Amino acid sequence: MPKNEQNNDDEVGKPLNAYAKYSSIGFQMVVVIGIFTFAGYKIDEAGKHDVKWATAALALIGVFIALFIVIRSVKS
Repeated sequence: MPKNEQNNDDEVGKPLNAYAKYSSIGFQMVVVIGIFTFAGYKIDEAGKHDVKWATAALALIGVFIALFIVIRSVKS
């Protein structure tokens, strides 16, 4: 295979790899935030709290963790 054709194949694969990498970030964020929110909901449900503080706090923690994961993924 000539060298020019091999470089062309590498250039075609790069956008696909980047697309696959960055398309999964949204799903990761939804999963992380969802797990933390669900855990907070279960804590509030078990404690029979009138105000859902655990749900709010854990959802916010989940957002910060998801943002940390996104920033770390984009830097590398």
